[in-house]
Amino acid sequence: MSNEKPPSTRDEAVSELVRHLTATAKRPVRPATNRWLGEAEAVARDAATDELDADVRITRVQQVAELLGSAGETGDDVADDHLESARACCAAVLDE
Repeated sequence: MSNEKPPSTRDEAVSELVRHLTATAKRPVRPATNRWLGEAEAVARDAATDELDADVRITRVQQVAELLGSAGETGDDVADDHLESARACCAAVLDE
């Protein structure tokens, strides 16, 4: 995943964040970690809705970053790659 081009806009980063978290749901991830990732995906999907103003979207992405920080080890290399990319998307939104 690290070969991917980084998102160029905040909206693109949020869309990519959702994509990477959705992809982890299809992987054999440890159950305890999967709960954190499922919650992060739900919050990221909320952040991707068009009705949110920019401040709320940033707050949601901050929440996703915190959830990902609590997620722990996945036990799956592909899921780990998606998590690395998801964290990079969070950073792209929060650093912009």
